[in-house]
Amino acid sequence: MRESPFFSTLFDSYFIALGVLLGGSLIGGLAAFLTGKPPLTEIFRLSNALRIWAIVAAIGGTFDAVYSFERGLLQGETRDIVKQLLLILAALGGAQTGALLINWLTQEHIS
Repeated sequence: MRESPFFSTLFDSYFIALGVLLGGSLIGGLAAFLTGKPPLTEIFRLSNALRIWAIVAAIGGTFDAVYSFERGLLQGETRDIVKQLLLILAALGGAQTGALLINWLTQEHIS
């Protein structure tokens, strides 16, 4: 199996985290509406709760990240450590972008 180019994987990581956060929050808001809860409040709450899961989904699970760090530290492959850190930062950026969009959409942070 041929490895995909790093920059496309970086973009994938960003947009997967963004999609998980937006999709999970908005579908959860629909479920809140159907069950009689306030949907915008639930969307805001879900966006805060789903951040870590969006990051984990974007980097492909935690075991790959741990394995890359182990290989980088024990076998001296620092390139793998840098790549993994950049993928995690891209996932963090995607999750943060999604959370900001949800905050702007719901206006729940304004009292």
